[in-house]
Amino acid sequence: MAAIQEYKCPCCGGAIEFDSSLQKMKCPYCDTEFEMETLQSYDNDLKIDGSENMQWDNSAGQEWQEGETEGMRVYVCKSCGGEIVGDETLGATACPYCGNPVVMMGQFSGALKPDIVIPFKLNKEAAKAGLMKHVQGKKLLPKIFKDQNHIDEIRGIYVPFWLFDADADADIRYKATRVRTWSDSNYNYTETSYYSVLRSGSLGFSGVPVDGSQKMADDLMESIEPYDLSEAVDFRTAYLAGYLADKYDVSSEDSIERANERIRRSTEQAFASTVTNYASVVPESTNIRLSSGKTKYALYPVWILNTTWNGNKYTFAMNGQTGKFVGDLPVDKSAKNRWFWGVTAGVTAAVFAISYLLWLL
Repeated sequence: MAAIQEYKCPCCGGAIEFDSSLQKMKCPYCDTEFEMETLQSYDNDLKIDGSENMQWDNSAGQEWQEGETEGMRVYVCKSCGGEIVGDETLGATACPYCGNPVVMMGQFSGALKPDIVIPFKLNKEAAKAGLMKHVQGKKLLPKIFKDQNHIDEIRGIYVPFWLFDADADADIRYKATRVRTWSDSNYNYTETSYYSVLRSGSLGFSGVPVDGSQKMADDLMESIEPYDLSEAVDFRTAYLAGYLADKYDVSSEDSIERANERIRRSTEQAFASTVTNYASVVPESTNIRLSSGKTKYALYPVWILNTTWNGNKYTFAMNGQTGKFVGDLPVDKSAKNRWFWGVTAGVTAAVFAISYLLWLL
Protein backbone atom coordinates (compact mmCIF):
# COMPACT_ATOMS: atom_id res chain seq x y z
CA MET A 1 0.00 0.00 0.00
CA ALA A 2 1.37 3.41 -0.94
CA ALA A 3 2.02 5.95 1.77
CA ILE A 4 -0.46 8.83 1.99
CA GLN A 5 0.99 12.34 1.64
CA GLU A 6 -0.30 14.61 4.40
CA TYR A 7 -0.07 18.37 4.07
CA LYS A 8 -0.02 20.75 7.02
CA CYS A 9 -1.66 24.15 6.84
CA PRO A 10 1.05 26.86 6.83
CA CYS A 11 -1.34 29.15 8.71
CA CYS A 12 -2.60 27.06 11.63
CA GLY A 13 -0.75 23.72 11.31
CA GLY A 14 -3.91 21.66 10.81
CA ALA A 15 -4.21 18.80 8.31
CA ILE A 16 -5.38 20.08 4.88
CA GLU A 17 -8.01 18.22 2.85
CA PHE A 18 -9.00 18.31 -0.80
CA ASP A 19 -12.31 20.11 -1.38
CA SER A 20 -13.96 18.63 -4.48
CA SER A 21 -16.41 21.52 -4.87
CA LEU A 22 -13.57 24.03 -5.02
CA GLN A 23 -11.05 21.73 -6.70
CA LYS A 24 -8.53 23.09 -4.21
CA MET A 25 -6.93 22.08 -0.96
CA LYS A 26 -8.71 23.60 2.04
CA CYS A 27 -7.97 23.70 5.75
CA PRO A 28 -11.09 22.67 7.72
CA TYR A 29 -9.84 24.54 10.78
CA CYS A 30 -9.14 28.05 9.46
CA ASP A 31 -10.86 27.79 6.03
CA THR A 32 -7.72 28.84 4.13
CA GLU A 33 -7.67 27.65 0.51
CA PHE A 34 -4.58 26.56 -1.43
CA GLU A 35 -3.71 25.63 -4.98
CA MET A 36 -2.14 22.17 -5.21
CA GLU A 37 0.96 23.52 -6.97
CA THR A 38 1.52 26.08 -4.21
CA LEU A 39 1.37 23.43 -1.51
CA GLN A 40 3.69 21.10 -3.39
CA SER A 41 6.30 23.83 -3.78
CA TYR A 42 5.95 24.76 -0.12
CA ASP A 43 6.38 21.15 0.98
CA ASN A 44 9.47 20.65 -1.23
CA ASP A 45 11.13 23.76 0.21
CA LEU A 46 10.64 22.48 3.76
CA LYS A 47 12.33 19.21 2.85
CA ILE A 48 15.57 20.82 1.65
CA ASP A 49 18.51 19.23 3.40
CA GLY A 50 19.66 21.66 6.10
CA SER A 51 23.20 20.32 6.38
CA GLU A 52 25.86 22.94 7.04
CA ASN A 53 28.83 20.60 7.41
CA MET A 54 31.97 21.78 5.69
CA GLN A 55 35.61 20.81 5.52
CA TRP A 56 37.57 23.80 6.81
CA ASP A 57 41.00 24.67 5.47
CA ASN A 58 42.92 24.55 8.76
CA SER A 59 46.25 25.79 7.45
CA ALA A 60 46.31 28.57 10.06
CA GLY A 61 49.65 29.35 11.65
CA GLN A 62 53.16 28.62 10.47
CA GLU A 63 56.11 26.66 11.76
CA TRP A 64 58.68 28.74 13.62
CA GLN A 65 61.85 29.26 11.64
CA GLU A 66 65.27 28.73 13.12
CA GLY A 67 66.26 31.58 15.42
CA GLU A 68 62.80 33.19 15.59
CA THR A 69 62.09 32.01 19.16
CA GLU A 70 65.42 33.12 20.59
CA GLY A 71 64.86 35.36 23.61
CA MET A 72 61.28 34.14 24.12
CA ARG A 73 60.33 32.42 27.37
CA VAL A 74 57.32 30.49 28.64
CA TYR A 75 55.83 31.33 32.04
CA VAL A 76 53.56 28.80 33.75
CA CYS A 77 51.17 29.56 36.60
CA LYS A 78 51.33 26.85 39.28
CA SER A 79 47.82 27.74 40.42
CA CYS A 80 45.66 27.74 37.27
CA GLY A 81 48.13 26.21 34.79
CA GLY A 82 48.02 29.19 32.47
CA GLU A 83 50.90 29.48 29.99
CA ILE A 84 52.01 32.89 28.80
CA VAL A 85 54.89 33.94 26.57
CA GLY A 86 57.20 36.87 27.17
CA ASP A 87 60.72 37.97 26.32
CA GLU A 88 63.81 37.10 28.34
CA THR A 89 63.92 40.57 29.92
CA LEU A 90 60.58 40.07 31.68
CA GLY A 91 61.16 39.81 35.43
CA ALA A 92 59.03 38.19 38.11
CA THR A 93 55.37 38.71 37.39
CA ALA A 94 51.90 37.56 38.41
CA CYS A 95 49.40 35.48 36.45
CA PRO A 96 47.01 37.83 34.64
CA TYR A 97 44.22 35.28 35.05
CA CYS A 98 44.31 34.42 38.76
CA GLY A 99 46.90 36.81 40.22
CA ASN A 100 49.27 34.17 41.60
CA PRO A 101 53.04 34.29 40.94
CA VAL A 102 54.31 32.63 37.78
CA VAL A 103 57.73 31.16 37.11
CA MET A 104 59.85 30.98 33.96
CA MET A 105 60.02 27.42 32.63
CA GLY A 106 62.36 27.74 29.66
CA GLN A 107 62.52 28.30 25.93
CA PHE A 108 59.35 28.85 23.96
CA SER A 109 58.42 25.87 21.79
CA GLY A 110 55.64 23.55 20.72
CA ALA A 111 53.23 26.04 19.16
CA LEU A 112 52.47 27.47 15.75
CA LYS A 113 53.65 30.92 14.79
CA PRO A 114 50.78 33.41 14.33
CA ASP A 115 49.96 34.61 10.82
CA ILE A 116 49.03 38.16 11.83
CA VAL A 117 48.96 40.42 14.88
CA ILE A 118 47.09 43.60 15.78
CA PRO A 119 49.62 45.70 17.72
CA PHE A 120 48.68 47.49 20.93
CA LYS A 121 47.51 51.05 20.29
CA LEU A 122 46.58 51.95 23.90
CA ASN A 123 49.02 51.93 26.81
CA LYS A 124 48.74 51.01 30.48
CA GLU A 125 47.61 54.52 31.48
CA ALA A 126 44.71 54.26 29.04
CA ALA A 127 43.71 50.96 30.67
CA LYS A 128 43.71 52.57 34.13
CA ALA A 129 41.63 55.47 32.80
CA GLY A 130 39.24 52.93 31.25
CA LEU A 131 38.60 51.39 34.67
CA MET A 132 37.92 54.79 36.24
CA LYS A 133 35.46 55.61 33.46
CA HIS A 134 33.86 52.18 33.80
CA VAL A 135 32.92 52.73 37.45
CA GLN A 136 31.54 56.23 36.94
CA GLY A 137 27.77 56.67 37.15
CA LYS A 138 27.14 53.21 38.65
CA LYS A 139 24.53 54.06 41.32
CA LEU A 140 24.56 50.58 42.91
CA LEU A 141 28.36 50.43 43.13
CA PRO A 142 29.69 50.69 46.73
CA LYS A 143 31.18 54.15 47.20
CA ILE A 144 34.17 52.77 49.09
CA PHE A 145 35.02 50.59 46.05
CA LYS A 146 35.58 53.72 43.96
CA ASP A 147 37.30 55.67 46.73
CA GLN A 148 39.67 52.98 48.01
CA ASN A 149 39.94 50.67 45.02
CA HIS A 150 43.43 49.91 43.78
CA ILE A 151 44.61 47.79 40.86
CA ASP A 152 46.45 44.66 41.99
CA GLU A 153 47.78 43.77 38.55
CA ILE A 154 47.53 45.15 35.05
CA ARG A 155 49.03 43.33 32.10
CA GLY A 156 48.99 43.73 28.36
CA ILE A 157 48.42 40.33 26.77
CA TYR A 158 48.29 39.18 23.18
CA VAL A 159 45.40 36.71 23.20
CA PRO A 160 45.37 33.93 20.56
CA PHE A 161 42.43 33.95 18.16
CA TRP A 162 41.44 31.72 15.28
CA LEU A 163 39.91 33.78 12.47
CA PHE A 164 37.42 32.06 10.19
CA ASP A 165 36.46 33.05 6.64
CA ALA A 166 33.45 31.44 4.99
CA ASP A 167 30.62 31.97 2.52
CA ALA A 168 27.07 31.25 3.67
CA ASP A 169 24.22 30.39 1.27
CA ALA A 170 20.88 30.41 3.03
CA ASP A 171 17.19 29.70 2.41
CA ILE A 172 14.97 30.70 5.31
CA ARG A 173 11.19 30.49 5.38
CA TYR A 174 9.15 32.53 7.85
CA LYS A 175 5.51 32.36 8.92
CA ALA A 176 4.28 35.94 9.13
CA THR A 177 1.00 37.66 9.92
CA ARG A 178 -0.65 41.00 9.33
CA VAL A 179 -3.57 42.15 11.46
CA ARG A 180 -6.32 44.57 10.41
CA THR A 181 -8.97 45.87 12.78
CA TRP A 182 -12.11 47.92 12.20
CA SER A 183 -15.53 48.39 13.73
CA ASP A 184 -19.06 49.42 12.98
CA SER A 185 -21.95 50.39 15.17
CA ASN A 186 -22.46 46.80 16.31
CA TYR A 187 -19.15 44.95 16.29
CA ASN A 188 -15.37 45.20 16.46
CA TYR A 189 -13.62 43.17 13.75
CA THR A 190 -10.14 41.67 13.57
CA GLU A 191 -8.74 40.11 10.40
CA THR A 192 -5.50 38.13 10.56
CA SER A 193 -3.76 37.34 7.27
CA TYR A 194 -1.08 34.65 7.12
CA TYR A 195 1.95 34.78 4.82
CA SER A 196 4.73 32.40 3.92
CA VAL A 197 7.83 34.56 3.42
CA LEU A 198 10.96 33.13 1.77
CA ARG A 199 14.39 34.72 1.87
CA SER A 200 17.31 33.33 -0.13
CA GLY A 201 20.77 34.75 -0.60
CA SER A 202 24.47 34.62 0.17
CA LEU A 203 26.68 36.31 2.74
CA GLY A 204 30.45 36.44 2.97
CA PHE A 205 32.19 36.33 6.35
CA SER A 206 35.78 37.38 6.94
CA GLY A 207 37.75 37.13 10.16
CA VAL A 208 35.07 35.68 12.46
CA PRO A 209 37.05 35.46 15.74
CA VAL A 210 37.12 32.58 18.20
CA ASP A 211 39.58 32.92 21.06
CA GLY A 212 41.98 30.00 21.39
CA SER A 213 42.48 30.24 25.14
CA GLN A 214 40.54 28.20 27.69
CA LYS A 215 41.57 30.64 30.40
CA MET A 216 39.90 33.57 28.67
CA ALA A 217 36.14 33.50 29.13
CA ASP A 218 34.44 33.43 25.72
CA ASP A 219 31.81 35.98 26.74
CA LEU A 220 34.50 38.34 28.05
CA MET A 221 36.44 38.21 24.79
CA GLU A 222 33.30 38.63 22.67
CA SER A 223 32.27 41.61 24.81
CA ILE A 224 35.35 43.64 23.84
CA GLU A 225 34.86 43.03 20.12
CA PRO A 226 35.07 44.23 17.44
CA TYR A 227 38.69 44.59 16.35
CA ASP A 228 39.67 46.42 13.18
CA LEU A 229 41.39 43.79 11.04
CA SER A 230 42.51 46.42 8.54
CA GLU A 231 45.21 47.37 11.08
CA ALA A 232 46.57 43.82 11.34
CA VAL A 233 50.16 43.26 10.22
CA ASP A 234 52.30 40.22 9.52
CA PHE A 235 53.52 38.73 12.79
CA ARG A 236 56.96 39.69 14.09
CA THR A 237 58.37 38.69 17.47
CA ALA A 238 59.30 42.33 18.07
CA TYR A 239 55.63 43.10 18.76
CA LEU A 240 55.83 40.95 21.92
CA ALA A 241 58.45 43.20 23.53
CA GLY A 242 57.06 44.55 26.81
CA TYR A 243 53.91 42.40 26.65
CA LEU A 244 52.82 38.86 27.36
CA ALA A 245 51.44 36.48 24.76
CA ASP A 246 49.06 33.72 25.74
CA LYS A 247 49.75 30.31 24.19
CA TYR A 248 46.70 28.81 22.53
CA ASP A 249 45.36 25.67 24.18
CA VAL A 250 42.26 25.31 21.97
CA SER A 251 43.06 24.16 18.44
CA SER A 252 41.47 25.58 15.30
CA GLU A 253 39.70 22.24 14.75
CA ASP A 254 38.13 22.44 18.21
CA SER A 255 37.00 26.01 17.48
CA ILE A 256 35.06 25.18 14.30
CA GLU A 257 31.76 24.41 16.05
CA ARG A 258 31.74 27.79 17.76
CA ALA A 259 32.69 29.56 14.53
CA ASN A 260 29.86 27.79 12.68
CA GLU A 261 27.41 28.87 15.38
CA ARG A 262 28.52 32.51 15.19
CA ILE A 263 28.22 32.50 11.39
CA ARG A 264 24.84 30.80 11.52
CA ARG A 265 23.50 33.24 14.13
CA SER A 266 24.72 36.26 12.17
CA THR A 267 23.17 34.93 8.96
CA GLU A 268 19.81 34.38 10.66
CA GLN A 269 19.89 37.90 12.11
CA ALA A 270 20.79 39.46 8.76
CA PHE A 271 17.98 37.66 6.93
CA ALA A 272 15.41 38.35 9.67
CA SER A 273 16.14 42.08 9.45
CA THR A 274 14.74 42.07 5.89
CA VAL A 275 11.32 40.70 6.91
CA THR A 276 9.50 43.84 7.96
CA ASN A 277 5.99 45.35 8.11
CA TYR A 278 4.42 42.26 9.65
CA ALA A 279 2.63 41.93 12.99
CA SER A 280 4.56 38.75 13.79
CA VAL A 281 7.38 36.80 12.15
CA VAL A 282 8.39 33.27 13.16
CA PRO A 283 11.21 31.27 11.45
CA GLU A 284 9.74 28.06 10.11
CA SER A 285 12.52 26.45 8.10
CA THR A 286 16.23 27.32 8.04
CA ASN A 287 18.80 25.95 5.63
CA ILE A 288 22.34 27.43 5.84
CA ARG A 289 25.18 25.96 3.78
CA LEU A 290 28.81 26.98 4.37
CA SER A 291 31.62 26.86 1.84
CA SER A 292 35.13 28.18 1.12
CA GLY A 293 36.15 27.87 4.76
CA LYS A 294 39.63 29.11 5.71
CA THR A 295 41.32 29.92 9.02
CA LYS A 296 44.09 32.22 10.22
CA TYR A 297 45.96 32.37 13.50
CA ALA A 298 46.11 35.85 15.02
CA LEU A 299 47.11 37.63 18.21
CA TYR A 300 44.77 40.35 19.51
CA PRO A 301 45.80 42.96 22.11
CA VAL A 302 43.98 42.85 25.46
CA TRP A 303 44.62 44.67 28.73
CA ILE A 304 43.71 42.56 31.79
CA LEU A 305 43.17 44.34 35.11
CA ASN A 306 42.77 42.53 38.42
CA THR A 307 41.50 44.32 41.52
CA THR A 308 40.49 43.09 44.97
CA TRP A 309 37.76 44.49 47.19
CA ASN A 310 36.13 43.09 50.30
CA GLY A 311 37.97 39.79 49.88
CA ASN A 312 36.76 39.23 46.31
CA LYS A 313 38.77 39.46 43.11
CA TYR A 314 37.37 41.31 40.08
CA THR A 315 38.80 40.96 36.58
CA PHE A 316 38.32 43.53 33.81
CA ALA A 317 39.34 43.49 30.16
CA MET A 318 39.98 46.28 27.69
CA ASN A 319 40.41 46.07 23.94
CA GLY A 320 44.01 47.19 23.41
CA GLN A 321 43.15 48.62 20.00
CA THR A 322 39.79 50.41 20.49
CA GLY A 323 39.59 50.92 24.27
CA LYS A 324 36.29 49.09 24.74
CA PHE A 325 36.15 48.17 28.45
CA VAL A 326 34.13 45.42 30.18
CA GLY A 327 33.98 43.73 33.57
CA ASP A 328 31.62 42.89 36.45
CA LEU A 329 31.36 45.22 39.45
CA PRO A 330 30.29 44.65 43.06
CA VAL A 331 26.80 45.75 44.17
CA ASP A 332 26.01 47.70 47.34
CA LYS A 333 23.24 45.57 48.86
CA SER A 334 21.81 48.40 50.96
CA ALA A 335 21.69 50.70 47.93
CA LYS A 336 20.08 47.91 45.91
CA ASN A 337 17.39 47.44 48.58
CA ARG A 338 16.72 51.18 48.73
CA TRP A 339 16.41 51.29 44.96
CA PHE A 340 14.07 48.28 44.92
CA TRP A 341 11.75 49.62 47.60
CA GLY A 342 11.82 53.06 46.00
CA VAL A 343 10.71 51.62 42.64
CA THR A 344 8.08 49.44 44.37
CA ALA A 345 6.69 52.44 46.27
CA GLY A 346 6.58 54.48 43.07
CA VAL A 347 4.71 51.78 41.16
CA THR A 348 2.26 51.29 44.06
CA ALA A 349 1.56 55.01 44.23
CA ALA A 350 0.98 55.18 40.49
CA VAL A 351 -1.43 52.22 40.56
CA PHE A 352 -3.33 53.78 43.48
CA ALA A 353 -3.59 57.12 41.68
CA ILE A 354 -4.91 55.49 38.48
CA SER A 355 -7.42 53.41 40.47
CA TYR A 356 -8.61 56.51 42.29
CA LEU A 357 -9.11 58.43 39.03
CA LEU A 358 -11.05 55.51 37.55
CA TRP A 359 -13.23 55.43 40.66
CA LEU A 360 -13.97 59.16 40.28
CA LEU A 361 -14.93 58.65 36.65
